[in-house]
Amino acid sequence: MRVTIVGLGLIGGSMAIDLRKAGFASEVLGVDLNPAHAARALELGLIDKLEREDIALASSDLILLCIPVNAVAALLPTVLDNINDNTVVVDVGSTKARICKAVVQHARRNQFVAAHPIAGTENSGPDAAFSGLFTNKTTIICDREQSADRTLHRVLKMFDALRMNVIYMQPEEHDKHVAYVSHLSHVSSFLLGQTVLDIEKDEKNIFALAGSGFASTVRLAKSSPTMWAPIFEQNMEYLSQALQEYIIHLQRFQYHLMKRDTKEINRIMTEANHIRRILDGFENPAQEKSVNDITQKTEQTSYTI
Repeated sequence: MRVTIVGLGLIGGSMAIDLRKAGFASEVLGVDLNPAHAARALELGLIDKLEREDIALASSDLILLCIPVNAVAALLPTVLDNINDNTVVVDVGSTKARICKAVVQHARRNQFVAAHPIAGTENSGPDAAFSGLFTNKTTIICDREQSADRTLHRVLKMFDALRMNVIYMQPEEHDKHVAYVSHLSHVSSFLLGQTVLDIEKDEKNIFALAGSGFASTVRLAKSSPTMWAPIFEQNMEYLSQALQEYIIHLQRFQYHLMKRDTKEINRIMTEANHIRRILDGFENPAQEKSVNDITQKTEQTSYTI
């Protein structure tokens, strides 16, 4: 299968590696507006050939849009305008509602799948790509009913080649959930990093005191602002709601701290410890079975989880 990847960074590059390794892609074409990224992806062997966008769109079996979400929403209608009747288009953005709305009335909407592979690191660019990024991770497909059966079949085969579990959601539901479990944590990390940087201007030794806890908490602050600023903007409504609730918790904690109410502070932290039960479940093989069971039930009953 001839696959074109638009956007040759961490996600696009990692997909290229494993789709070729799995035998799913016989040829991988690359498109990237950044000449340095394009040249580096070719040098690293992530792609077989750099191609002009118009030629790639007209000659590929599968097109993966691995670019910032604002660029996907703007580019997707044009992409669908210029593909042939057998081409399938997939985006991998972290927001879905605006992207889905951008093509809801398009004549080729049934050749598109709105997807969000839940995988990544804080690194970006072609050098960040690696094999195994998607293994045993979950991908979300939205508006499944808008995609033709043959379109969805091809995309499911692709995610199977990447060894991913698949679940289905509606776009608004997806955006609400990821605002809490993904986007909020990135905002928190960015702003914690900014807070410490502001203090560091006056206290030069602060980073000498930073340990592994600080490093792990602000790791996401190393993520690409070019990618994340459009995500925050597109998911403004749900992210603002998540931030407001987070701020309330912070203010409540500060109030008990100022009251020196150790008992209440302990209660809050003990309650928060219950997140361990959820997070530990994702490292348990039984959890993977549970995800697959949910997916099978969803395919039989509805499009929403």
